[in-house]
Amino acid sequence: MDRKQLQHQLAYMRKSLFDQGYLDDQFNQLEDLQDEANPNFVEEVVTLFYSDSARFIQNIEQAMIKKPNIDFGKLDDYMHQFKGSSSSFGAKKVKKECSQFRECCSAGNIEGCIKTFQQLKQEHATLRRKLETYFQV
Repeated sequence: MDRKQLQHQLAYMRKSLFDQGYLDDQFNQLEDLQDEANPNFVEEVVTLFYSDSARFIQNIEQAMIKKPNIDFGKLDDYMHQFKGSSSSFGAKKVKKECSQFRECCSAGNIEGCIKTFQQLKQEHATLRRKLETYFQV
């Protein structure tokens, strides 16, 4: 594939991430910070997010298995951190699921938390696959 075709493919992939609602404007802002001195800045931020988010997911899973003594305050704190981390690079769908999870925590709705957490993990994994492909191009 020649350089022009590669650039076109990359632009199409990037546009689809926005069109499908996976990313928001924060991703654009990160890209604006990337320059010749740090050409992999965005990829490094995303990689850091995925290493941090693995810890958040594990903490949330551990906190949710303590039925019936669920500490919704602790769950909300973990999810607040996860949401902030997601927001830092524009993970729009992940951030939305974090917000829904926090609403379930506020309502003391463990079933809602479980359902939303499963959806969050799915969105998280989907975005990861899409971004890995994007960064490989």
